Amino acid sequence: MTRALILGGTADASLLAAAIARTGLDAVYSYGGRTRAPADQPLPTRIGGFGGVSGLADYIRGEGITHVIDATHPFAAEMSRHAVEACADTGTPLIALERTPWIKTPGDNWIEVADVGAAVTVLPELPANVFLAIGRQHTAPFATKPQHTYTLRFVDPPEAPLPFAADVIVSRGPFTLDGELQMLRRRGIATIVARNSGGDGARAKIDAARMLGLPVIMISRPELPERWRVDSVADVMEWLGHRACLGA
Repeated sequence: MTRALILGGTADASLLAAAIARTGLDAVYSYGGRTRAPADQPLPTRIGGFGGVSGLADYIRGEGITHVIDATHPFAAEMSRHAVEACADTGTPLIALERTPWIKTPGDNWIEVADVGAAVTVLPELPANVFLAIGRQHTAPFATKPQHTYTLRFVDPPEAPLPFAADVIVSRGPFTLDGELQMLRRRGIATIVARNSGGDGARAKIDAARMLGLPVIMISRPELPERWRVDSVADVMEWLGHRACLGA
């Protein structure tokens, strides 16, 4: 009998959970615990970490997991690495549902960098309004350039003070092109710092930056171990041996 574990937290993971629920497959949806009020899922849900590779391997064995789907954020590198190791240790099939990265197109003004530290380095020295679209756990390095006026957007209000003065927007995506254009104009944003998350839910800010001629400091995805990767729910369902019912 199939019993799948979805390592989730993304919009794609929610679509996968819905497809699996429609088939009646036995599955568990796991949230990492970063979001205080995660979206409801149509599957049994657990919240929190596993305790490293060994903890995840113990969970796979103890819960009788037969298949693992890594549908975490493309920058959740530690969880993805743990999944590769735990599945190798337990002999459990693993697949990654991974969004296709955004590709630079004519009109884009991207400054492509390897990591957050490099993004801080290439920020201008003169004060500017900067939109940090990078997630709250990656903000600390920007405290070294306090001359800027930062705007951040989180799903939850920050629990602890940020390392610099910032205007925080609390909102959950997906976001529209019109909404992003309005936000960038209203706040006088001059530079955007973003991670190359890919997909459609967060793309509007990239399209808005192109339309406004704004530079985007684009952080590349982290290197991950080799694993089977697909970019659609239908591919995952086929891997599980079921057809996805993707209608309304």
